[in-house]
Amino acid sequence: MEASEILIEKLKEFEGLRLDAYKDVAGVMTIGYGHTGSDVCKGDHISAYYATELLKDDVGECEAAVRRLRVARTQGQFDALVSLAFNIGAERLQGSTLLKVIREGGSKAQITREFKQWVYAGGQKLSGLERRREWEAKRFFE
Repeated sequence: MEASEILIEKLKEFEGLRLDAYKDVAGVMTIGYGHTGSDVCKGDHISAYYATELLKDDVGECEAAVRRLRVARTQGQFDALVSLAFNIGAERLQGSTLLKVIREGGSKAQITREFKQWVYAGGQKLSGLERRREWEAKRFFE
């Protein structure tokens, strides 16, 4: 499976496009559509084209991580988990209670509740993350 166009457009919407490097709410240097890493430095500037290329690369890494989990059975499940991994990191997803609940065959209510635990960044509850988790939980069951 691969990330759907629905997911790519949602990631662009959720992340927003910033062509100049900035510190996100958690203090992490970020550029483009939520790209982070040691290659992002204060003062960096990129083109919209390069931001899209970075997004594709980052999504590709998340796709591979979600495939290794072997829990996504539908496109909706795959997209939801790739979106979450993109936002919180594959390692955190791999060690999450959400993954445990999915593997144990948890109910829709249980899985939705676990998605909604991931709404904090930098110690703050963020409305943007609440909207994102709502979408991910809904997409998981599509």
